[in-house]
Amino acid sequence: MVRFGKKYKRADMKIQKILSTLFLTLYAPFLDAKSFATIPEASGICFVQKTQELIVVNDEGWIYRLSLKGEIVEKKYLGEYDLEGVAYDAQTNRLLLAEEARNSILIVDIESLALIKEVRINPFYKDTKILETSKNDGIEDIAINNGTIYLSKQSYDASSTFVFSIDTLEHTEAKITQIFKHGYIDIAGLCFDGGFLYMTSDKKNLLIKYDLANNKTIQEIKLPKSSQEGICFDERDNLYIADDKGKILRYKRKKLGL
Repeated sequence: MVRFGKKYKRADMKIQKILSTLFLTLYAPFLDAKSFATIPEASGICFVQKTQELIVVNDEGWIYRLSLKGEIVEKKYLGEYDLEGVAYDAQTNRLLLAEEARNSILIVDIESLALIKEVRINPFYKDTKILETSKNDGIEDIAINNGTIYLSKQSYDASSTFVFSIDTLEHTEAKITQIFKHGYIDIAGLCFDGGFLYMTSDKKNLLIKYDLANNKTIQEIKLPKSSQEGICFDERDNLYIADDKGKILRYKRKKLGL
């Protein structure tokens, strides 16, 4: 008697996995996204646990402080900067803003929203220049994990897009310490949650859960078409996306399958 049980079981599991992925891809555009707030040209967002608020930046040099109800509590014009990302540094109680046009990080006081200093990023890594200052090839977002600062180098060429870490913001210039080639184009949103790196591909409308330690993708989720340029989670299982078309979108983690 020939036993096919294990063979059929493996085949059935494989089919279920394919169908599950197909279902996600087909139905992701109908996810229940809430328009949480209206911010012109929103390009970066982060959650501040200490004050239970969201900080949003835009391309025109503005910083916004939002309540978790979506109300604009405060806004301040920082200057003529192309702000593309923001992260909260809990160790220093300061905001770190990614400035694309100058490939630099602006350090901002969390309370007054005043600029403390600017730190340029040395564009060279192992004697090779890897950062440019062109509109579609500069830094695009910033995130912090266990005290290490990471940034995304945006590109429409998969071979030249990556996430990189820097050494310190203590000096006037920061050095690139490591690069992570993930293979996705136009990564415009970065944040860490639960030890994983989450990225958004603006061009591909993708949310990517990534294992940075092993340099591999854990999960991909197709998002409704928008202009995803910033991403963060709060403590209430919400995911926020800064949409450059002028909105902050809010998703429930469970509905995204995370």
